[in-house]
Amino acid sequence: MKTTVKIRQWAQQLKQDVVAVYFAARNPETPLLVRCFAIIIAAYALSPIDLIPDFIPVLGYLDDLLIVPLGLFLVIRLLPKDILNDAREKSRAVLSRPQSRAAAIVIIGIWILCLSLLLLWFRNSTLTNMD
Repeated sequence: MKTTVKIRQWAQQLKQDVVAVYFAARNPETPLLVRCFAIIIAAYALSPIDLIPDFIPVLGYLDDLLIVPLGLFLVIRLLPKDILNDAREKSRAVLSRPQSRAAAIVIIGIWILCLSLLLLWFRNSTLTNMD
């Protein structure tokens, strides 16, 4: 049980660091080289496209387990402490915002409605073309 708690805490810290690196990259006081590297690491971590696709056994997740944490570690080491602290405060504020289930339900409802209308239109246009 202790291992899963540690892994969960590590993953939460990793998520917070990705957001902090994103905020640090947007800070104009961040050195240009560090900013560029921070943008690359944050974009890679937040992107659904991986260097090695996840469907490749073992290697697919290996890049996520190595590239992102090592890149974050390097960026965090290169960032000035005041910029890093400010970015971490911003990331904590963003990640601690309450998440509204009602808003999620409304958005899902809108998607379902749009999909239903699209299917209805497709069905009607297919039936019309068959006549």
